[in-house]
Amino acid sequence: MKGLIIAGTNNLFTVECEDEVTRSCTIKGKVLKSDKRFYNPIAPGDKVEIEMDPINDKKGQILSLEKRTNTFLRWNVKGRCPQLLASNLDYLILVTTPDEPPFRPRFIDRALAQAEHQGIKPVIVCNKWDLAEKMQSDGREHDFEEIDNRLSIWEELGYKVMRISAKTGEGMIEFAELLENNLSAFVGQSGVGKSSLINVMDNSCVLRTGSLSKKYGRGNHTTTKGTLIHLTLNETLTDGVHGRKADIIDTPGIRRFVLDDVEEQSLAMYFREFEPFVGKCKFGLDCRHESEPGCAVKQAVEDGKITEERFDSYRRIAYEIRTGEWED
Repeated sequence: MKGLIIAGTNNLFTVECEDEVTRSCTIKGKVLKSDKRFYNPIAPGDKVEIEMDPINDKKGQILSLEKRTNTFLRWNVKGRCPQLLASNLDYLILVTTPDEPPFRPRFIDRALAQAEHQGIKPVIVCNKWDLAEKMQSDGREHDFEEIDNRLSIWEELGYKVMRISAKTGEGMIEFAELLENNLSAFVGQSGVGKSSLINVMDNSCVLRTGSLSKKYGRGNHTTTKGTLIHLTLNETLTDGVHGRKADIIDTPGIRRFVLDDVEEQSLAMYFREFEPFVGKCKFGLDCRHESEPGCAVKQAVEDGKITEERFDSYRRIAYEIRTGEWED
């Protein structure tokens, strides 16, 4: 029978089967046919075919994997291979914060490039927006302006950006409308409030939330493995309508996002504002957009068609791909 992967690690997967029984399943033979090695061969959101255990109805074996519409993944530096985070997504929700933990726009730029490469529609969600407003009253207006400017840059590129707060409820109704009847994966650093957002959207969810490290201002990992959760949206977010649904894949917090399967020569194609200028440099596709003469991308930066902020992100990521020296 067919089933949906809910969660799993170390060749033990929770599968929601078409007969409405949830089973613990292993991969038959422990290996799925693939042309490359993955840190984990199956992710939440994957659709599989299983056979039941003849002795225990609550167990089974995964026989095959259905063709995916998309996958979102990253390069796992420790495992030295790709790590699947989620499959068959309608939206990739990139969660960030203005503070606590600190705003990290280059993390978002990396994830955006990977989403563009995988053909997944990303949405940037700045949670804890109440902290951004507090910055202004605390005399940190410059910090606030830098954050709001970066969010505006993404908006001008055509990305949907939402400024919301799980704590105050700001923007949560619009966020619930976006997620309704879709499968979305939440991706972000530890501490940005992914689990808090889920708890607010469904009163029956009581996901553990973590505190920040006082020394580094970073979140502690509270979600240890990716899990697909079926939400019944809070009626306060649906104008009192009962029973509206959304599916969320809550992924573990990521401190370091490294792109997978993106070569330095093709990276510019995944920065959407670079695309009109790629290949028009004096050295064509061989141009690194650094010190080469006649670089159309650098000229676009000088002309204000590409922002300095995004160009800086591009150069940093290109350097990482070229050298293998990954930035935290």
